[in-house]
Amino acid sequence: MTDQIVMLNAPGDVTRFQVQEHRSAAPGRGEIKIRHEAIGTNFLDIYHRKGIYSMPSYPAVIGAEAAGVVAAVGPDVTDVKEGDRVAYAGPPVGAYCTTRTIAAERVIRLPDSVSAKTAASSLLKGMTVYMLLKKTCDVRDGSRILIHAAAGGLGSILVRWAKSLNATVIGTVSTPEKAVLAKSFGADHLIVGRGADIVAEVQRLTNGDGVDVAIDGIGGDMLVNSLRSVRAFGMAVTIGQAAGPVPPVPVEELRPGKSLSHPSIMAWCADVERYREAAQAAVQAMEAGIVCQIAAEFSLADVARAHMEMESGRAAGSILLMP
Repeated sequence: MTDQIVMLNAPGDVTRFQVQEHRSAAPGRGEIKIRHEAIGTNFLDIYHRKGIYSMPSYPAVIGAEAAGVVAAVGPDVTDVKEGDRVAYAGPPVGAYCTTRTIAAERVIRLPDSVSAKTAASSLLKGMTVYMLLKKTCDVRDGSRILIHAAAGGLGSILVRWAKSLNATVIGTVSTPEKAVLAKSFGADHLIVGRGADIVAEVQRLTNGDGVDVAIDGIGGDMLVNSLRSVRAFGMAVTIGQAAGPVPPVPVEELRPGKSLSHPSIMAWCADVERYREAAQAAVQAMEAGIVCQIAAEFSLADVARAHMEMESGRAAGSILLMP
């Protein structure tokens, strides 16, 4: 059967994408073939496309998560069978295609209550949130947490999951419309507008103490503001650079006793046991309603438009590619 695949011919802008037909291979030993029903997009895809995180070689296929149905099973595969509904996330990338052959140990079976669209939009983000809130730091009842882009794809799951742990959430958003969304996800306080004095507002909302944890996917100059919003012996976590690369941070910004962490969900997922632990936790969270809002859907052939929409910052939620 002939299927579509999106090739990234070289790092750069969206003109580097080329949609091609390809003949999918039969699964080998320990592998399965998945017919995708929904493909998730993430800022990680933009970093891969631009070459901020370079691919080993080009042309390459990017994309870190998808969901669908098992179309064929290779030898020695016993945990899944043809017709099972499954999802996967993390390395190796290569999800921008209609069918994919992948190691069976990388897929997670989906319960009936979780749709393919929900899984494709929320699995990698849910795994990231699990890593952040339970492994990178220990967010619990009474914790105060600052979450940037609280109405976005990752931010919405961060807010919902943190609230399920009885944390107090201070979110930042760019517009009043996004503030309404973040409030509906459970955020206790919202700081609105790109020009807001985040440090002063956090100090006001915490009676001068600062937050226990600040999670920063904005990058650029925001990380210093995040560090300055953290209490003594608290932690700032940098997980992205939507606003550009993070400049060097003077060590003096860590006084008194603050910590700075730079975790990677892709590095976390490289270990199969850690990957499956986080994936199962994410699926359980989806069953409990901790999911990402789907902001838009594009056909696989419209991948360039999907990336432009992602980069624009307009979308409140996750963008899906539909095979």
